Amino acid sequence: MTKRFVNFNGDIFLEDDKVFTLKNRAFRYGDGLFETIRMSGGKLNFPEIHAERLHRGMKTLKIEGYSHMDAYFLKEKTEDLARRNKIGQNGRFRLSVFRDSEGLYTPTDNKSAYALEATALDSPVFKMNNRGLIMDVYDDILKPINRLSNLKTSSALPFVMAGLYKQQHRLDEVFILNQAGFLCESLSSNVFLVYKGQIYTPALSEGCVAGVMRQVVINLAAEHQLDIIEAQINPEILNEVEEVFITNAINGIQWVMGFNRKRYFNEVSKMLLEKLNGFRG
Repeated sequence: MTKRFVNFNGDIFLEDDKVFTLKNRAFRYGDGLFETIRMSGGKLNFPEIHAERLHRGMKTLKIEGYSHMDAYFLKEKTEDLARRNKIGQNGRFRLSVFRDSEGLYTPTDNKSAYALEATALDSPVFKMNNRGLIMDVYDDILKPINRLSNLKTSSALPFVMAGLYKQQHRLDEVFILNQAGFLCESLSSNVFLVYKGQIYTPALSEGCVAGVMRQVVINLAAEHQLDIIEAQINPEILNEVEEVFITNAINGIQWVMGFNRKRYFNEVSKMLLEKLNGFRG
């Protein structure tokens, strides 16, 4: 069996090595955040946007050391780990950053530590899913709207519960609603809708994660004179829209085929994915 390595706070360990104790604050309190980043053809995708989001999140959580985790840091550490794990030029990386401190709810320090993991991917390009996703609304737990809502934090229990709902109902994905009952995001992605030829996505003020691919798609659309409206979206509109697609940093753009008895097209998502594959950087 091939040995896999991780980078824990600058040191290289085997994946199964014990690298932290039960006092770890990410384990105890979810006191941290993470970035999921894709490498395509040996080049890290959108490292500047990932670094900027990481900085914003660490500042919000008052975790020190964010200035060292810039785009150069991300590229250097992922390239080194890709080489050590012999995953080739296409890979998926998860960078977990947490407060390296003791204490109960109140930490004794705000210094940072990190763990970087790598797995291989089989293609340098984002691929359109052949079969459209079947989705439903998960509304057992609503997502709160506050300063933490836009972050990818280690506190993910609402998403775990949504994942269980997805599994139990044999769905491909689920829509998540915010505390006011409006459309927020999906289990693992941001959501876009096409209604009467116009593209909409929930605004950041609706509590969705500030996804890197969300921002890339908004920028890409603007470059091609396609306006995307960031708005408050009633989930009932899902029964009327022409198209739904979801976005994240690993899969790029995936089209949704159905919600309840409603079936969707994928013309806009195909067009955007084609442009995205020529835009990676």
